[in-house]
Amino acid sequence: MIEKKLVRARDVMRKQVPTIDGMATARDAANMMKEHQVSSLIVNKRDENDAYGLISIQDLITEVMIPAREADMVNVYELMTKPIISVSADMDIRYVIRLLHRVNMRRAPVEENGHLVGMVTLTSLVLDHDLF
Repeated sequence: MIEKKLVRARDVMRKQVPTIDGMATARDAANMMKEHQVSSLIVNKRDENDAYGLISIQDLITEVMIPAREADMVNVYELMTKPIISVSADMDIRYVIRLLHRVNMRRAPVEENGHLVGMVTLTSLVLDHDLF
């Protein structure tokens, strides 16, 4: 029997995670997503007791483009999902996948000692890593 190596969130996370302030505009968020070629951004905590937020392309489409709102007049905090579930860098990737599936999320920030250190996405887990 071949024993598989334990894979943790830190082993498969994207380490360069673009973040944005909640006071930024929807246009700022769209431009940052284009620049970094990502489909979502982590919204920074306001302080140590706050939680991370997340804004996605889907949020921009459904909350700004479809209702034809002016992108410069809408702040990220109005669109973001918050709080979002984050996972520990040491969490077994099997549990990360189960958690994301159960709560119907496609991505989660990875934290270590209360600090953002990366991002895991279900898409990258399947396409970018040899987990099977």
